Amino acid sequence: MPSPFREEHEHFRRTVRQFAEKELAPYAEEWERAEDFPNDVFKRAGELGIFGAHYPEEAGGLGGDYWFAVAKSEELVRSRMSGVTMALLVQADMATPVIADLGTKEQIDEFLHPAIQGQKIAALGVSEPNAGSDVAGIQTWAKKDGDDYIINGAKTFITNGTRADFITLLVKTAPDQGAHGCSFFLVPTKTKGFSVAKKLKKIGNHSSDTAELAFEDMRVPKRYLLGEENSGFMYLMQNFQSERIIACTSGLAGAQLTIDQSIEYGRERKAFGKPIIKREYWQHKFVDLTAKLEAARALSYKGAGEYNEDKYVKKDQVSFETVKTISMAKIFAGDVLSEIADECLQFHGGAGYIEEYDIARVWRDQRLFRIGGGTTETLRYYVAKLMGL
Repeated sequence: MPSPFREEHEHFRRTVRQFAEKELAPYAEEWERAEDFPNDVFKRAGELGIFGAHYPEEAGGLGGDYWFAVAKSEELVRSRMSGVTMALLVQADMATPVIADLGTKEQIDEFLHPAIQGQKIAALGVSEPNAGSDVAGIQTWAKKDGDDYIINGAKTFITNGTRADFITLLVKTAPDQGAHGCSFFLVPTKTKGFSVAKKLKKIGNHSSDTAELAFEDMRVPKRYLLGEENSGFMYLMQNFQSERIIACTSGLAGAQLTIDQSIEYGRERKAFGKPIIKREYWQHKFVDLTAKLEAARALSYKGAGEYNEDKYVKKDQVSFETVKTISMAKIFAGDVLSEIADECLQFHGGAGYIEEYDIARVWRDQRLFRIGGGTTETLRYYVAKLMGL
């Protein structure tokens, strides 16, 4: 397939790569140990235009197409920290697209514009202690009170949750209507009644913060309602597509680096008299892994191309065919990423089990892929419905 990237994409790609390699990667061990990274990283990314390349100029972006977002996702992995990569992608491609789609001028000026510039940090509040992939099961609710809404409940597994300046928050506004009774609100974290209940300790992605949030009689003005009341579930399903395809392109770019680094390790590491990469078994294994990686990338690019056509060319809603492609891409990519991480760790032998080598972190971090943004099992169920099964 012809490359979807033009010279302007490649120029942007070089900017992101230089940022990741020179300003992030040198701190990988330090930030992983600290289980945190400086908020100034967001400001620097905003200064470089990394968040807003695919957003309209009137929102403070560069007015580019969706392939700018893909290029960004593929280069941020060079930070050597999935946690930092994920935090920045949440800012650019998960918590803010719905604002660009639905926001009033006032909402865009107050929330999206400063988020693109890195002056405000954003988080997406959807998952709850008793509702993850089953979004319809959320229990956080908002009750109208004059010109305000009063929100009560909790969210969990929220990336950027401890540091966010605002939350793009999904709540129930009509509990008796199930999934079709949800609404989105933009909630500044300085709002009375908002609190970070706790910072969660994770298996991987240590450098990013993940939090449980609580809302107790939190009063939010009506002007922070995003889009139409009770239409939040539909908006979320549209928003999920950007999250899922960016997760694919980012994860697969990281897997390519893992293969490249493993092969280089195999040229240096000798066993039984010769470099282990010269063993036929491992040569064939890396051929198979690379073939699967290329297939997953092609399917992900197909999904990205369809998404770009729907949202940036037709400027319309994402079609069910695009949703199916993106869902299949995430399913397939998840299986491929797990296999690559596991086989590359095995290839490293005992060294792969030592934190000194990046492969240990890769193996640990990638496990989130098949859970976040909709579990693999949920996506298979959804694709089966789209196939009429």
